[in-house]
Amino acid sequence: MKNKKCLTLADVKIIAAGCEAEALKQNWAVSMAIADDGGHLMWLQRLDGANLTTIQIAAGKAHTSAMGRRTSKMYEDIVAGGRNAFLSVPGGLTLLEGGEPIMVDGEIVGAVGVSGVKSVEDAQVARAGISVFLEQLQW
Repeated sequence: MKNKKCLTLADVKIIAAGCEAEALKQNWAVSMAIADDGGHLMWLQRLDGANLTTIQIAAGKAHTSAMGRRTSKMYEDIVAGGRNAFLSVPGGLTLLEGGEPIMVDGEIVGAVGVSGVKSVEDAQVARAGISVFLEQLQW
């Protein structure tokens, strides 16, 4: 049997607070979703002013990143590179930048998805939350 690390609610709250701080610092109205390593939603937050569509997009980005064990941008790049057949993959993947995996000791423990601003900015918010969490682990 293999032992694996799992996100706790306390971990997720740290990540969410880091994401929120970055979004507020930049004055970006976004939605943020955090999923476990199976892509299941553990946290969903929509900041004031964020468009309603951002809720589902953020959750989809987190799911995609967790299930694929990589950034959702990698999938966006596959399609942008002309591999349109990739659009037919099953699983309801969200093929947009802004989903970032959470890695601890080389293992994926979950993912963050953000939506509401430019995709590169969504990814910035997600990475900020993950960075705050990883910094706390090193104490």
